[in-house]
Amino acid sequence: MTDILPCVEMGPEEGADSAVVWLHGLGASGHDFEDVVPLFELPNTRFVFPHAPQRAVTINTGLIMPAWYDIRFLSHGSGGEEPRHVHESAELITALLDRERERGVRSDRIVLAGFSQGAAMALHVGLRYTQALAGLVVLSGYELLPDTREYEASPINAATPILFCHGTLDPMVPVERGRLAHDAVAVGGRSVEWHEFPHDHTVSMEEMEVVRVFLHQHLPEVPKE
Repeated sequence: MTDILPCVEMGPEEGADSAVVWLHGLGASGHDFEDVVPLFELPNTRFVFPHAPQRAVTINTGLIMPAWYDIRFLSHGSGGEEPRHVHESAELITALLDRERERGVRSDRIVLAGFSQGAAMALHVGLRYTQALAGLVVLSGYELLPDTREYEASPINAATPILFCHGTLDPMVPVERGRLAHDAVAVGGRSVEWHEFPHDHTVSMEEMEVVRVFLHQHLPEVPKE
């Protein structure tokens, strides 16, 4: 049985009709995006912000910090990530999605989101999850292990909507990496959005408004019986 990561949770503990699992970036924590939840105005949605495992990160001189995977070198293309860690974190994130289903939230009422490393993991796991998801949110992200996508991707999520947002001035994850990830999955009639913002490796209020619209579109309010 896969362990459940410690998480920050906001929203209803019981009776939630939808869920957003949101993955933070390198060196951050599950507290990183909790302040944005009130902006989204989704009172019946449970927001789950897990803390990534602690591990040594090569590009940060081997310092131990919250990280979904080690980054061995920086790349403007693919590569640099430690595949073993990607697979380990994918199992942990999948366990969180499964737990939301066990709590009574249908898979097609779950959005998987993330920023930077977390965005890369959200895209990786979302494409491979075996139950239909409501959507994916990829903020300042990129694609991990692209050579494995074709044979690992789950057909049931072949049409899952994806929102990409990226800063055009990002020095950490160049916008070109985000565009490559977008172009790789914007196939087969899938609904894929791309939004650019004039900022660096961060998020803005304008970007959060785009996320808010996406969440309301794909997690519409459930009528009361």
